Amino acid sequence: MPFIDVTLGTGRSPEQVRALIHELTEAAHRAVGAPVANIRVVIREVAPQHWAAGDVTTAERAAARTADGTAPPSNSQQSTGGRPPAPAQEGSGT
Repeated sequence: MPFIDVTLGTGRSPEQVRALIHELTEAAHRAVGAPVANIRVVIREVAPQHWAAGDVTTAERAAARTADGTAPPSNSQQSTGGRPPAPAQEGSGT
């Protein structure tokens, strides 16, 4: 029975969280052939002040970016601890 545990920064809509659950379930089903009914997914949402990288919380990082005139991190950046997402590799189609 696959058990998928995901931690995300807060800020996603219920529809986004539901879509993530669906996609993770389908991926586990395709990858390992587990019956969908046996796949468990847990989503844990973490407040920006409770998520840190390099001793700087996501909330502090967003405040610093706002103070210096740059945009606060998007949800995708919050989910990676404030780092921007990795660039797509050439030929990956993304």
